[in-house]
Amino acid sequence: MSQFKGTTICAVKRNGITAIAGDGQVTLSESVIFKNTAVKVRRIYNGSVILGFAGSVADAFTLTERFEEMLNKYSGNLMRSAVELADLWRSDKVARKLEAMMITADKDTLLIVSGGGEVIEPDDGVCAIGSGGNYALAAARALSKETDYSAEEIAKKALQIASEICVFTNGNITCETI
Repeated sequence: MSQFKGTTICAVKRNGITAIAGDGQVTLSESVIFKNTAVKVRRIYNGSVILGFAGSVADAFTLTERFEEMLNKYSGNLMRSAVELADLWRSDKVARKLEAMMITADKDTLLIVSGGGEVIEPDDGVCAIGSGGNYALAAARALSKETDYSAEEIAKKALQIASEICVFTNGNITCETI
């Protein structure tokens, strides 16, 4: 059975602003670009939380829905919601099989929720996931250390750089800031 994969997401927190950028490519199996204009970054919880997802598209949507349920249950507390989602992910037999990761942020916090059910807060306010994640992460860290660009500019430029290296990442970039 072929699986649709959504790929690279990069987040940067700088000067009180967090930006999450994602590319638009959806890949079928390992060799077919199925869609170029997917939106994998969005606002949820009345616009006060942004997130981006990578991995299996269906699993990422399931993960996003469950995360929004947790935000509603815990009154928008991002950390608590992420931890509870991770706990559910590890203990639920269906959720444990989800092949997706996400980066999420509110006005104060930036988190990665990993495929193994871990919640990770990046040390330096820069993180990336997906097939081009390591390329985007390296670019974002360098841009963050060596330029005065805004969080949004860094996230977008890092994605653009990743798209020039990773065949599973394209230059059709969506970015949300908070």
